[in-house]
Amino acid sequence: MTRIISSLADIGTNYDALLCDLWGCLHNGVTPYPAAIAALQAYRAGGGKVVLLTNAPRPNPYVIAGLDRMGVPRDAWDLVVSSGDAAQDAMLAGAVGRKVWHLGPQKDDGFFTDIPAAWADAPAIERVPLAEAEGIVCTGPFDETTEVPEDYRARFLDAKTRGLKLLCANPDIVVDLGESRIYCAGALAELYADMGGESLYFGKPHPPIYDLARRRLAAETGVDSPRLLAIGDGVMTDVAGAAGEGIDCLFVTGGLAAAQFGDDVEAPHAALLDSWLQARLQDPTYSIGRLR
Repeated sequence: MTRIISSLADIGTNYDALLCDLWGCLHNGVTPYPAAIAALQAYRAGGGKVVLLTNAPRPNPYVIAGLDRMGVPRDAWDLVVSSGDAAQDAMLAGAVGRKVWHLGPQKDDGFFTDIPAAWADAPAIERVPLAEAEGIVCTGPFDETTEVPEDYRARFLDAKTRGLKLLCANPDIVVDLGESRIYCAGALAELYADMGGESLYFGKPHPPIYDLARRRLAAETGVDSPRLLAIGDGVMTDVAGAAGEGIDCLFVTGGLAAAQFGDDVEAPHAALLDSWLQARLQDPTYSIGRLR
C-alpha cells in the first residue's frame, strides 16, 4: 500500500538522486509549478542530484531550451535525459532503416538535425515520403491540437502491409497542455501495434531511457549506483517503469489522474487512491498530491 506524504523533504534524504518527470510534476506544458521547483532546489541544496527524466520526443538541448523559455531555473536540476535522446540513438543505429517517414510536428526536426558527436560518422538518416520509407519515426501527430490517432489508420494500414517498423520517440499516450489534453506519439504507436504493426519504444517505462539516465548521471555527476527515487504522474510510465527497474517511486496524484482521488488535488483520498492503484496492479512506494 502506497504511503501518502506531504513533501519531498519527508523522504528526500533517503536518496542520492531523483529521476523526476516534467509534465504534470514540474510544469503543465505552459507554466512551471513554483512549489515543485522549490522542492527540487531544496533537495539539491542538501546534496542530492536531480535528473529530469522526460518522455519528450526531442533531444535534451531542445528540452532545456523549452524549460528556459518557461522560466524553470537551472538550479532546480543537474541534467536532462529525454525519450528523444534514447530513441535518437536507436534511430541512428538503424533500428528502422536509413530512409524514414517522420510522423510528427516541425518542432521535432531537431531529432534529425542535431546529431550527437558520438554518431557524427554514422550513415545519414534520410526523411522521405511514406511510400519510399524503410521505417517510421513517430514523434507525435502532425498537428497535436486537432488530430487523433484514428486520423492515421489508412496510412498505418499501408505501412503495416509493407512490414515497416515504427520507432516511437515518446511512449506517453496523452499529456495536458495547459487546460487541453493532447495525444502523444505513444497513442499513435499503440494504434499501429493494435493493427498488427511493430512499434519500438525507448522512453518510460522501457529500459533504454533508464540505462541512459544511469550512465549520464555517473558520467556527469560522479554518482554511480545511487539510491534512486523516480517521481512522476504517469501510472503506466513513471510508476510502472520504476517498478520494472527496481526503483522506489513517488507518484504525483495531482497530474493526469487528479480527478480520480477526491476534490482536493493537494490531498488525495487514501481509499480512492489505493483502489485505483490496485485496479492497475501498481504500488508506488509513496504518493503526493503535488510535488512540493
